[in-house]
Amino acid sequence: MEAPWRQVAGGRGRARGRPAAAPSPGNGVPLRGAGGGREKRPASAVLAGASGGGAETPAAAELMSQKKFEEIKKANQAAAKKLVEEHYSSSSEEEGDEDFEGKQGKIVTKTFITYTTQADGDTRELERTKQYINEAFQAGAMTCLICIASVKRNQAVWSCSGCFCIFHMPCIQKWAKDSQFLLSSLTDDDFGTRDYPWPCPKCRFEYKRSETPSRYYCYCGKVEDPPLDPWLVPHSCGQVCGREFKPPCGHKCLLLCHPGPCPPCPKMVTTTCYCKKAKPIPHRCSAKEWSCQQPCGRKLLCAQHQCENPCHAGNCQPCPRVSRQKCVCGKKVAERSCASPVWHCDQVCGKILPCGNHTCEQVCHVGACGECPRSGKRFCPCQKSKFSLPCTEDVPTCGDSCDKVLECGIHRCSQRCHRGPCETCRQEVEKHCRCGKHTKLMPCHKPYLCETKCVKMRDCQKHQCRRKCCPGNCPPCDQNCGRTLGCRNHKCPSVCHRGSCYPCPETVDVKCNCGNAKVTVPCGRERTTRPPKCKELCSRPPACHHTSQEKHRCHFGPCPPCHQPCQKVLEKCGHLCPASCHDQALIKQTGRHQPTGPWEQPCEPAFIETALPCPPCQVPIPLECLGKHEVSPLPCHAVGPYSCKRACGRILDCQNHTCLKECHKVTEVDGYTSKNKAGPECLHCEEGCSKSRPLGCPHPCVLPCHPGDCPPCVQMLRIKCHCKITSLYVECRKITTADINEKNLLSCCKNQCPKELPCGHRCKEMCHPGECPFNCNQKVKLRCPCKRIKKELQCSKVRENQVSIECDTTCKEMKQKASEIREAEAKAALEEEKRRQQAELEAFENRLKGRRKKNRKRDEVAIELSFWQKYRYCFLPVCGVAMVVFAWYITGGTK
Repeated sequence: MEAPWRQVAGGRGRARGRPAAAPSPGNGVPLRGAGGGREKRPASAVLAGASGGGAETPAAAELMSQKKFEEIKKANQAAAKKLVEEHYSSSSEEEGDEDFEGKQGKIVTKTFITYTTQADGDTRELERTKQYINEAFQAGAMTCLICIASVKRNQAVWSCSGCFCIFHMPCIQKWAKDSQFLLSSLTDDDFGTRDYPWPCPKCRFEYKRSETPSRYYCYCGKVEDPPLDPWLVPHSCGQVCGREFKPPCGHKCLLLCHPGPCPPCPKMVTTTCYCKKAKPIPHRCSAKEWSCQQPCGRKLLCAQHQCENPCHAGNCQPCPRVSRQKCVCGKKVAERSCASPVWHCDQVCGKILPCGNHTCEQVCHVGACGECPRSGKRFCPCQKSKFSLPCTEDVPTCGDSCDKVLECGIHRCSQRCHRGPCETCRQEVEKHCRCGKHTKLMPCHKPYLCETKCVKMRDCQKHQCRRKCCPGNCPPCDQNCGRTLGCRNHKCPSVCHRGSCYPCPETVDVKCNCGNAKVTVPCGRERTTRPPKCKELCSRPPACHHTSQEKHRCHFGPCPPCHQPCQKVLEKCGHLCPASCHDQALIKQTGRHQPTGPWEQPCEPAFIETALPCPPCQVPIPLECLGKHEVSPLPCHAVGPYSCKRACGRILDCQNHTCLKECHKVTEVDGYTSKNKAGPECLHCEEGCSKSRPLGCPHPCVLPCHPGDCPPCVQMLRIKCHCKITSLYVECRKITTADINEKNLLSCCKNQCPKELPCGHRCKEMCHPGECPFNCNQKVKLRCPCKRIKKELQCSKVRENQVSIECDTTCKEMKQKASEIREAEAKAALEEEKRRQQAELEAFENRLKGRRKKNRKRDEVAIELSFWQKYRYCFLPVCGVAMVVFAWYITGGTK
């Protein structure tokens, strides 16, 4: 679709063939009455209008150009307004979004309120489930913490059973594979057979290798690849959840397949309190354990006091009272908590042992002290010899070699039996270093480490070990990972590792412009998360001349354009400007660089913000037109003398016509001018007299247009006589004033009427009007039916069938002879036809018999011609001549 300003430009080109509207009289405001009714104008007025039309053409063209310029200006302003509306959202749209979110929240609240309508339910336990369902309904609310991208309705997902966080199926599969590979070593031969666990990216709940997701299931796990249904929760199968509650109570979830944890069990059960003293009361299964708030009354561990706490779950708390109690040995008495009656003091027992030589060295103990530890058989220090000595004597050394294994684990002690620890091994041996690459002769007790640095890669597969004389079990990498996390804001704080880094644990608050509303999102999602809808009003000061701006909600970017009435006082007329505020109007920038050729890309139209002057005042002011025909309301800026475009209509001096000039100013004469009387500026009548002439007078009045009656016509009128042959000249006034008889006499030429009567003879009367009388007396010839007898009779009698002539006997005899001749000719023709057919039949039979050609002549039948057939060609002309002579004779005899 083209821009509005381009559409206007195209319209100008298409409108060239259409007639332009009549321009307004100089001020651009169309006036009422310009399309009044037309009157028939005389030829002089038409010529006058045609001669004056050439002077108005440049003005009309200028007005037309101005009108087109205004149209383009309005189109540019409309384009600028549309650009503003696209960049800045209006408050009405925000209110619509809030209404939708409010309705959605009410629906979810009504769904969960049924769990708490009875038995003092607590809605706080439902908050997690409500939060997950709300995020599932909101576009872009669910985020995969691995790729930091939105989870869409048509993507396969996996939900953690510990934290119920949702991840993309490909993301969690890659995460599990990388985690298992990280826990394994490259040198492990059994990699792939051992069951390495992998953790959830969020809650670190560990899963077995066999629990790695491979297929896409709904939340309840019943349907594989659940179909996309816009009327269900995304990734839900729409069936009853049916999962067991946690902690298990024997019931199952009754919600439809949903994300997040199942809500508390809503079943109603009848249970008693913790102390079993109150009567059973029906409660929700999730809140079936309850307290009656009465004293517990159970015996405490001290066996002296009872529990005074209200009815509670589990074991009673230790007794809070204090009493004087003896220690275990009974030497000291102290005030101690009644809950811990057994305690030990810090004094040595000191009782004499059964040997009578030593005392007990144990600290405050219970029961007998036991035997003396020096009594009985005792070994020498090397454990090779055993001696039976009194407890007062020490065991002597045996004199044998010690032979205890030294700290090196290879050599034995070579000293005599002795008390105390053995000395260090001082034998020189050839030792291998820890990495096994070098050997050296040195004391056995000293370790041998070479200076060779390990070049193996650590478990991170990025850094070398670089430890001296490494035995091969390189320690984990101790450097920081430092890789940028998926959020693009922080770096991984863990030590260097293989595989993907854990998701960024940080959260970011996305706030509105004023900071009152905020939403917490995972780090990295703040760039794509839409700021929350703030219900507070914008507190910015107005950028226009108004003292306060229109009320609208908190938003980012500049405030929407002010739509309040301008209300500035106009300088010329003093009225208040009623237009919308125009202090910050967007105007298309002109005079920008134009591309010099097709290789340069055209730049986008730029708009600049500027203050526009107040439009012309449009307050209607009633004003009378120049000709005083009407009073029309004109805009205040266009007040002045104007023409209503009607015809003047004042009566001219001729008293027959009105002024046809366009509404104009009329000067008063002698201090008074009537609205119907023409003035000196009106037209002067130059037409001829147009009054109606007497009936029959075709001549116009010889005087110019005048008041009163016209004089009688004295011109000669040329008329035809009654017989339409002779032209007569008579004065026009005689014809127009004569009656019917006089007109008949004036139109008579005094000659015989040339008209022909119906009988074919000429009328004998003098030139007369109307039809000729039928009284013809001329003689005509009348014959009998056979045209033989002829007589002369009067024409009028013959036309009236008063006289007739009948045939006589001679006429009848001639008719009879003629009929006989016709019968004889018909009979002869019939006989000849029969003979011809007989000859053709015989010839056909002979051909059927198969006779030869030479005998065909014998087969021919000799036909004898009759007298008529032989001489008919001679006889017919003779008969014809005889008939003509006979007819001539009869005709001549009648005459």
